[in-house]
Amino acid sequence: MPDFFIYINHLFLLLMFQLDQEIPTGKRVYFASDFHLGAPDSQSSRVREKKIIAWLDQIKEDAHAIFLVGDIFDFWFEYKRSIPKGFSRFQGKIAELTDQGIPVLFFTGNHDIWMFDYFEDELGVSIHRQPELFTFNEKRILVGHGDGLGPGDRTYKLLKKIFTSKVCQWLFARVHPNTGIGLANGWSQKSRISSTVKEEKSQDQEEWLLTYCKGIEAKSHHDYYVFGHRHLPLELEVNDISTYINLGEWVNYFTYGVFDGKALKLKTFNA
Repeated sequence: MPDFFIYINHLFLLLMFQLDQEIPTGKRVYFASDFHLGAPDSQSSRVREKKIIAWLDQIKEDAHAIFLVGDIFDFWFEYKRSIPKGFSRFQGKIAELTDQGIPVLFFTGNHDIWMFDYFEDELGVSIHRQPELFTFNEKRILVGHGDGLGPGDRTYKLLKKIFTSKVCQWLFARVHPNTGIGLANGWSQKSRISSTVKEEKSQDQEEWLLTYCKGIEAKSHHDYYVFGHRHLPLELEVNDISTYINLGEWVNYFTYGVFDGKALKLKTFNA
């Protein structure tokens, strides 16, 4: 019965968050993506996990809400009665934050696309699968992971449709967890983030997510577009009154976004 009341309380807090978008004085909204927990191996992932927890401990004092914008895990698949091994410290910290009344919103990325209801039921996190608009202090912010958006990349867009299909998910769930998660962990060893080094920031014309933002902006104004996936911390003008922000990643950059009620800026975490 106590678990039931905790669950109802989480739902109530998330509902109130959706209804009340005015940020109290001194509070902030935080955004981070691409932790890629699990890559490239458990040892280095554990070090990164502890750094993420230190960041969460630092921001929890003034956090109005925390957005986790995809690829938090390098692989995630929820079987009916099992989840991937590890990340217990991170999950415990998220549960602590939601129990304290801080809304945590999780946008699935291409690496954790197979997230279902575990985080909602056990940790009080709301799961989001598409870009969504939020308004804070009259600032319109579009948030999403960023995969499959913009021009090109038709192969991935087709694969995403397959991976998100109920048939594909049902078939993979038939594979024993030892085999399914084992295969996925082997694939994670070859993940793009595992061999990524700091890149030079790209030119505007190379940013396909910026192209996507400009297309949306031509139809409806947004003050900020916040995405991950790209693995580069970026702040680029969409136009004179709109900005595209990419959150970077936590293997090399340790960057995150923070909205203080007036403006949204990129920052770097130093433990």
